[in-house]
Amino acid sequence: MSKPPENEDPIVAILRRLESESYIADPAIATSIYMAQALERPLLIEGRAGVGKTEIAIVMARLLDTTLIRLQCYEGLDVTTALYEWNYQKQLLWIKLNEQSAKSAEEREDEIFSEAFLLERPLLAALTKKDKPPVLLIDEVDRADEEFEAFLLEVLSEFQVTIPEIGTIKAVHKPLVILTSNRSRDLSDALRRRCLYLWIDYPDLDKELRIVRSKVDGIEEKLARQVVRFVESARQVGLEKAPGISETLDWARVMVILHMDHLDSAAVERTLGAIIKDADDLERFRRETIDEILSKI
Repeated sequence: MSKPPENEDPIVAILRRLESESYIADPAIATSIYMAQALERPLLIEGRAGVGKTEIAIVMARLLDTTLIRLQCYEGLDVTTALYEWNYQKQLLWIKLNEQSAKSAEEREDEIFSEAFLLERPLLAALTKKDKPPVLLIDEVDRADEEFEAFLLEVLSEFQVTIPEIGTIKAVHKPLVILTSNRSRDLSDALRRRCLYLWIDYPDLDKELRIVRSKVDGIEEKLARQVVRFVESARQVGLEKAPGISETLDWARVMVILHMDHLDSAAVERTLGAIIKDADDLERFRRETIDEILSKI
């Protein structure tokens, strides 16, 4: 990220740079990013699905002109997938080529279980990046098991990992670490203590309208306002999976592609699959509900 003009408030500078990448933020988001950089602390971002949590890491990697290293979490994620594994084929080849070596078995073991035979996975890659600090995105950490969450504590507090055969590997440059969570389960207090915290809710109407304007080329102002107001009202219907910003953008783009200049019942019914992604929720959106929302916007 380039340095802000002299005397420019750093939070204002971050807001300006984010907007230059079409990420419409607010002071809370910019302040959290600034604190994470200044304190070299991980930033845990929680919030509704589709509100732009992951996008923060992607945009920051672009602004910092650095590598984005992403670890996508899921149930059953283990150390082998997230941190490292041994290159067994390379090890076997080395053993075969050195069968006649005079080295002892212990010396051979030390050689094949060395960094030269490691396959780096996202966490280790983020710590060993030599040219400049990367952005490490640990996405949807709430999907991982509690055991894996406990393993993360060393990485998040010390920026280091311990590999039994090698020892402790410390970060060459501390990465900017961003964790995201959709709150599918509660994260431990131990993990939360190691992070700064940011909650992102659905944006208000004006902010979401700015997002649509910046992201959807060719959309007319009237249609943009109707789309945003409709989605805002849809979130109040009590849906199982309320539409996020990503659904708003998808729907707006669909309207542009279909050359729509306003919303009506027929247009909404034809394109509802862009914002409603659950069968039970679709049942709630019968024509009466659509007409009722349209009458208010």
